[in-house]
Order: sequence, then C-alpha cells, then structure tokens
Amino acid sequence: MAENTTPDIIYTKVDEAPELASASLLPIIQRFAAAADVTVGTKDISLAGRILATFPEALTEAQRISDDLAELGELVKTPEANVIKLPNISASEPQLVAAVKELQAQGYALPDYPYEPTTDAEKAVRAKYDSIKGSAVNPVLRGGNSDRRAAVAVKKFAQANPHRMGDWTGDSKTVVSSMSGGDFFSNEKSATLDSAATAKIVLETADGETVLKDGIKYPAGTVVDATFMSAAALDAFLAEQIEATKADGTLFSLHMKATMMKVSDPIIFGHAVKAWLAPVFEAHGDKMKELGVNPNGGLGALLERVKDDAEIMAAIEACMAERPPMYMVNSDRGITNLHVPSDVIIDASMPALIRAGGKGWGPDGKEHDTNCVIPDNSYAPVYDATIKFFKQHGKLNPATAGTVQNLGLMAQKAEEYGSHPTTFEIPAAGTVKMILDDGTVLHEHAVDAGDIWRSASTRKAPIEDWVNLAIDRQRLTGYRAIFWLDANRAHDAELINYVKPILQAKGVEDKFEIMAPREATIASLETITKGENTIAITGNVLRDYLTDLFPILELATSAKMLSIVKLMNGGGLFETGAGGSAPKHVQQLQEENHLRWDSLGEFCALGESFKFLAEAKGNKKAQVLGDAVDAATQGILDHDRSPSRKVGEPDNRDSHYWFARYWAEALAAQSDDAELAAEFAPIAKALAENEAKITGELAAVQGAPADTGGYYHADPAKMAAVMRPSATLNGIIG
Repeated sequence: MAENTTPDIIYTKVDEAPELASASLLPIIQRFAAAADVTVGTKDISLAGRILATFPEALTEAQRISDDLAELGELVKTPEANVIKLPNISASEPQLVAAVKELQAQGYALPDYPYEPTTDAEKAVRAKYDSIKGSAVNPVLRGGNSDRRAAVAVKKFAQANPHRMGDWTGDSKTVVSSMSGGDFFSNEKSATLDSAATAKIVLETADGETVLKDGIKYPAGTVVDATFMSAAALDAFLAEQIEATKADGTLFSLHMKATMMKVSDPIIFGHAVKAWLAPVFEAHGDKMKELGVNPNGGLGALLERVKDDAEIMAAIEACMAERPPMYMVNSDRGITNLHVPSDVIIDASMPALIRAGGKGWGPDGKEHDTNCVIPDNSYAPVYDATIKFFKQHGKLNPATAGTVQNLGLMAQKAEEYGSHPTTFEIPAAGTVKMILDDGTVLHEHAVDAGDIWRSASTRKAPIEDWVNLAIDRQRLTGYRAIFWLDANRAHDAELINYVKPILQAKGVEDKFEIMAPREATIASLETITKGENTIAITGNVLRDYLTDLFPILELATSAKMLSIVKLMNGGGLFETGAGGSAPKHVQQLQEENHLRWDSLGEFCALGESFKFLAEAKGNKKAQVLGDAVDAATQGILDHDRSPSRKVGEPDNRDSHYWFARYWAEALAAQSDDAELAAEFAPIAKALAENEAKITGELAAVQGAPADTGGYYHADPAKMAAVMRPSATLNGIIG
C-alpha cells in the first residue's frame, strides 16, 4: 500500500533486468543515502503492479496494492518531485496477456483478457486492460521536456575503448522502404488554436453520424494534428515490399513502435502478418477467425491457435516456403520478426542493424543485408539517410566521433505519443471530422473502412519551455544546435511558427538551424564524424529514436545515457536509459544465473538526483553523496568494472560491489564533510579487504539456473536471494 510520507527520492520498481538489478543496487543506495538523512523509497510502475492496481475488486485485501503510477503522476506536478525512473515495459497485447496469466497462476483472481468482448462487462474489462497497454507510464510521469546526453566520463571511456562496428560497403543491399503516399505523413493536417476549445471527433457515413470521441479539451495555443493511414495503400505497399525483398535476395524486416503507439502500430503490424500469409488468409480466413486468430497479436500467437489444424498448417508452410527469408529475433528458436509486435522495436532494432553494418540475422543463423520496412514516412528518412551516409563514407569511428545530445519536446503528452485516446480503426467509409464547440470543422478526412485515423496535440507551454531549454543548452555548450523540423510537414510548420519568434526575441536566431529530419541527420553525422558535437532539438518521437540511434553508434548502448527531465513545476525526473535488451538479459539469468545488465545509467541518474536534492532542500551532505557517485561512476569506467556478457565472468552484481566500494572510498577521501568521511572509512576498508571473498561468493552462484519466482511478478525473497548472494557484502552494507 502507499507509504505514509513521501521519501526524498523515489526509485521506481519496474520489470525485467532493471528490476533484477534493483534488488542488488537499491539496498546499497538506501544505506549510503541514510548517512545524509536522505530517504529513498519505491513506487511500483511495473506491468504487474499496474495490472493489480487496476483490478482491486478482483483481489483479496492482502493482495491489493496502491495505484503508485497515479500517485507519482500527482507528485511530478510538484516542486518536491525527485524521481529516478528505470525502464519499464510498455506492454504489447501478448506481453499483457502473459503477465495476466502469470499473476493468475500465482493466485490472483484476475479476469481473462477479452480478445473480442461482447457483453458490457467484458467491454469494461477490456477497456481497463487497454489502459495498461503501450506507453501508459511515460505520458503520466514526463511532466517536463527531456535533456538526454552522454555523460562526459561515459563518452571519454567510449572514445578510449571503442566498441566493434560492422563494416559498411557501397554495394550493400540494405535499404529503408516506406510508403510514398497514403500514410500518416502525407495525410497530416495541423492547426494552432487561438483560444481554448472543446472538440469532438465524428465519423459521417451513409448511415448517419457516429461520435468517436467527445469532450476533448484544449487550452489556447495548442497545436492540434489529424491524419490517417490508408489500409488499401498499406496493404499494397506491404505486398510490394515482400516481392521486392525476394527479388533483391535480402531479409524482410518490419520496424515499428507497437509499444508506444499502442493503438495504431499493432493494427499496422497485423496488416503485415496478413500480407505475409495472404494466400492462407484468403483460403482459410473464416476458419482462422473461428479459432480465435487475431493477426495483430503476431505470427507466434497465430501459430499457437492453428497448430492442431493440419490443413492450415500445411498452407502456412507452403506460403512461408515462397516468401523471402525473414529477419529473426532469435534464429536458434525460430522467433521471426513478425512473431510478437513488441519484439522488434524500431528505436532499438534499427540502430543495432546500422551498427552491424546494415546486417540482420536470418533464419540460417547468419547475417544478411536487409529490407528495413518502415511503413509511415514521418521519421523513416532518419534511418534512410543514416544508411546512405555510411554506405558512402564507411562506418563511424567511436574513438574519434563527437556526440549528439538531445533536447526533446515531450511534456504533457506531446505529439503522437499522446494520441492513444484519439486513434481509431475506421469501421465504414465516410468522413472523419474534428469539430470545435463553436461548430468550426478544424480537420476532416475522407476515409475508407479499415483506415487508421488519429489525432495528436502539443500544448503551448511545453513548446515554449522546450525552446528555452534549447537556448540554455546551446549557451552552456556552444555546440551546433539544430531544430529537426520539416517546414513541408503540417505539424512541424506550426512548431516553426513558435520557434522562430522566441529565438528572435532572445536575439539568438543566428545560433540555431532548422532542418527537416533527413537533412538534420546528414548534418549531424557530418558533425560527429569530424569529432565535433551537436544538439538535436526534436519532438517526442524523434527524441525516442535519436536517443537510441546516436548512443548505440557512439557508445554501443543507450543504457548509459544521462537523461534529465526538468519537470515544468520545478521537480526532477531522472531516467536511466533504455530497456530494449532487458528480456534477453532475464533469459540468460534464468538459464545461467548471469545478469549482464549494465547499471551505469542508474549510477548517472543517481548522482544527478542527489545533487538536485541538495539544491532543492539545502542538504549539503546530499551534494557530497552526489559528487562521490560521480567519482564512483568514473571508477567503474576507468577500471572496466562493467558487466561481462559471458557466464563465469563478472556480472551486474560484481559491478554493484565495485560501485559501492568506489563510492565509499570517495566519501572516505573527501574533506567537505568530516562525518561522512568518518562513517564510510571503515566501510571502504572492509569492502577492500574482503574483495576476494566477495567476488568469490558472487562468482560461485553462476552457471546454474536461477529461480526468481516469476518473470513479470517475481517473488521478492527469491529475487533478493539471487541478486544478493554474497553474505559478506550484505553484512558490510546491511
């Protein structure tokens, strides 16, 4: 249940590898923080936690938990907010269903997920579950704009210890393929509201008018967008790309964001599954529907539904034999690109492929050139330009490359990531209209059945805050600064109308450039190739994409990024990097008791959180703790104490031992606070003297399977036993 008082620092409870790492790291943080009278508490924003909080009526009194996400949503609106946010699952439908089944098996009487609700009760349950899917957390907590960059120590380490990059050649067949029309980009309309308004969205058909959404409130100055993707154009495009891939002899791969775009992208993903198995759906579609097949759930769920029907399985095998080879998530296990919508997340999958020289893993377990299919053309030019740049110039050299920092417009559900409640799969041909309360038709589109229509909005205050953050950041660094905005795109043109007057009023318009994403990508790659630095000032989706793309090229991972969200009401949200690889890390822990998750992002966020607390509450000891965290982080890098990927070598738990030791040593050596120095001197001594014993105890548990009591909802005692196996270390830390 909810804690009675708000801790000084909130450390979020999440999922998968980051949560496993927390079982080891958080006790260390709490012990050190207590020396400065700083309390560190937790709030549960995990997928399992959100499910349980949503269905209290289905649980016993002992099983019920507080709605921590809602509580944090209120906290981040206050100046006192100090939240360290770890990566959480933005659940696809298959992930949600799997989590529900695991909780049911643990004795939680949750209702089944209704795939096709018919009764009012089933529809109500479905609506509750749907509220948990996708990016349900980030829009609630991100009450400010994003400042993401590589910490200086991390960047220097990457340059001194460059990671392996795949070779690019000019004759690479790897390409990015996108729709040339009929997509969200080409159909977008945008307008800025002069005054506050309430709107409704209606569908007018030959049978009358249907209200799709009513009572949408917008403050004055809001940029309101509307667009749609043509289902017919999408199907034609996918069919063309399957044939083009076969002709080119490359791998077929679909890259989307089915987690964040939880309404539109699973539908698009389903179109891809149907296109891939088009002959099967044509011949057996009715029978497959009877068996409960929903292509939006992916090829894996489809195969499970039809596995006992020999005729359908034979048709699938015949169809697959005629298709080009597919990009694989796990070739050893036969997990394809189309198996699960959340398995191939564009901001993780595309940078990994680019870093590998444009190669993806095929079903034969070998690397091949790939057709990267990104249906909507809004942001695909970023990846297209990157691939073409490396084909021409060769791979990036991490030892000499500069860095791309990012300032992202994301506060108050900005842009497409806030479009979930206003995205619809159109049931019948007609006209969708967005109508204001004074009768003004703000936007309208002629649509056909199956088209995907959506509206998004971006408010005035976040836009102005974003521009001012960019001005401050450019002034502090002197770096080349580029607003990634396309004057020929409807939404971006409205943002440019905000950006230019602010830059002019501040007298800094000569310090900034405005470029469309394709041109901005090329300019940024040219800049960092010369060893210079740049700031990408972007909207919400590009913030997400670029803060994986450039860090993966520069640092080998985006998990080590420093991510600060300056909350608009004065608080601080400190994010710890990306969690796209977390599922594979959990799998390895379960099989071999080795966790390769790197907590460097948590270390970076922790230092910033302590320093923010010191300034906000005048706690000088917190400042000392924060400075010592920076020293410890530097020690991890300087002495290469990050986790290894291989079982039998140091893993995440070892890195936490070294972090605690370096942190204690830094506190013992500093002269700003004698009490802290005296308290941590014996701890530092004990950690050093027991190095061999502690590392031996940590190494001894590796190699055998590990039981944490669950994947989505682990047992705290079992997880602690797995992640804190050194009795010696536990005795020193407490």
